[in-house]
Amino acid sequence: RVQLLPPQNVTLLSKDFEMILTWTPGEGSPADVTYTVRYKSQDHMDKWIKVPHCKSIPSTSCILTCMFSNIYVKGQAQVKAVSGRLQSPWVKSQFKDYFSEVELAPPMLILNVKESVIQVNASFPLPSCVENLTLKYELNHWEAESEDKKKYEGYRKDSVTIDTTALRSKHCFSARSIYESIELKCSQFSQPVCVPLTHKG
Repeated sequence: RVQLLPPQNVTLLSKDFEMILTWTPGEGSPADVTYTVRYKSQDHMDKWIKVPHCKSIPSTSCILTCMFSNIYVKGQAQVKAVSGRLQSPWVKSQFKDYFSEVELAPPMLILNVKESVIQVNASFPLPSCVENLTLKYELNHWEAESEDKKKYEGYRKDSVTIDTTALRSKHCFSARSIYESIELKCSQFSQPVCVPLTHKG
């Protein structure tokens, strides 16, 4: 009896506040295999809900961002493989919520260099369902040749203004996201952005 082996390594990830289900094909999967995904939230445990954009898809991931009824509730997803008339059993992921295990991305830095100041803004691309979260960032500023870093902290919408009147040479900036949930979470620091400062004497 021909069997279609189920997907493996089925994992629900919360990354940068995006919720993504990933998996790998079962052993010996045929070339035409496709996957279908369903999910449920802990507040509606009796009902698996279809994911319209992840029905009969060839890829091995499915974005479930903002699909759970409540962002504070843990959710679970399951996936099955289909090939012609064959179907594999469903394989469930673990339960996951957006917050307690989220992996944060560093913010994107936007520098506005004016005559005697630099204005630094940190931009966080967040999905709509977590738009109102209170995220902070920590900004490092240093002269390119120096190890001496100045630290600034701000909330997501805040900008940091740095007086550059007395500064010369090249100055660099890097930031990380900070989220305080049950415990403090921090992202990696972003790639440094450097700007040369030249003053008209």
